[in-house]
Amino acid sequence: MNIARTIALASALTCVLTGGLAARDAKPKAPKKRTARKATAVFRPDKQIVFKTTTNADASEVKLKLHVFEPAGHKASDKRPAAVFFFGGGWVGGSPGQFYPHCKYLASRGVWAAAAEYRVQSRNKTTPFQCVADGKSAVRYVRAHAKRLGVDPKRIIAGGGSAGGHVAAATGTIAGLDETSEDKAVSSRPDVMVLFNPVIDCSPEGTYGYRRVRERWREICPTHNVTKDTPPTIVLHGTKDTTVKYADAERFAKAMKAAGRTCRLVAYEGQGHGFFNYGRGDGSHFLRTVEAADRFLAALGYLKGEPTVKQFADEAAKTKP
Repeated sequence: MNIARTIALASALTCVLTGGLAARDAKPKAPKKRTARKATAVFRPDKQIVFKTTTNADASEVKLKLHVFEPAGHKASDKRPAAVFFFGGGWVGGSPGQFYPHCKYLASRGVWAAAAEYRVQSRNKTTPFQCVADGKSAVRYVRAHAKRLGVDPKRIIAGGGSAGGHVAAATGTIAGLDETSEDKAVSSRPDVMVLFNPVIDCSPEGTYGYRRVRERWREICPTHNVTKDTPPTIVLHGTKDTTVKYADAERFAKAMKAAGRTCRLVAYEGQGHGFFNYGRGDGSHFLRTVEAADRFLAALGYLKGEPTVKQFADEAAKTKP
């Protein structure tokens, strides 16, 4: 971690600020198949739970599932922190398997964790607005069923990468786009957000998203919907990301500071889009980003003790796919 580019978490928020960029959308980049395949080969969920029955663009039915990883000895009477992760893929494709390693690691640290399915263009012919609606449904489901799941409804983490980072960020910032059939008395807003190179600014100034949402960008742009209720957030971003520019993350940090919210922006020098994925490169950035997220969550009281991600990765490396 480059300390000079890291925004320290403190009782008062501090953020790094920069100027804007010209609007353009980079080509959507889903997690590389080799990293997703490796993750799903090594890590397997304990169960799958249908959290939402909805429709594809052609009105056919689709059931969306949470791919759940439970801590050892977990039981319904527990009241553990919960985490819901959303995969990347430009709102076009992607797989929940991308975040299996993160879920498994958090489960090893005592967190009930799940990688969520949500509708995407390639499979469901849907738009980013349905992606956000599904993300909000996932968070709401976990909170509404907290007693049965053995989780604390007041300690729910939303996380994700790239377009999945946008979905996670939208659950914590966007007031609308909830399903009309759901009970709005149960909040779809998480209590913490952990974002990996997220699509975070869909405005004309941002570098990804505007061409997909156009005149509706204000409805779906996390940076332009930050309020005093936005959850504490950590953003882990590569400085050489050409799909979602680092400056986009800085604008989000600026908005969080203006709202008086806790935000930690961690810069990874020279890293591009998707650098954090399990199985990418020599694996060092998976370790570094997960450790940073662990320490952020520990500072908020969600985890106890020192990070164990190095031991976790060493054990995982011994597993034969």
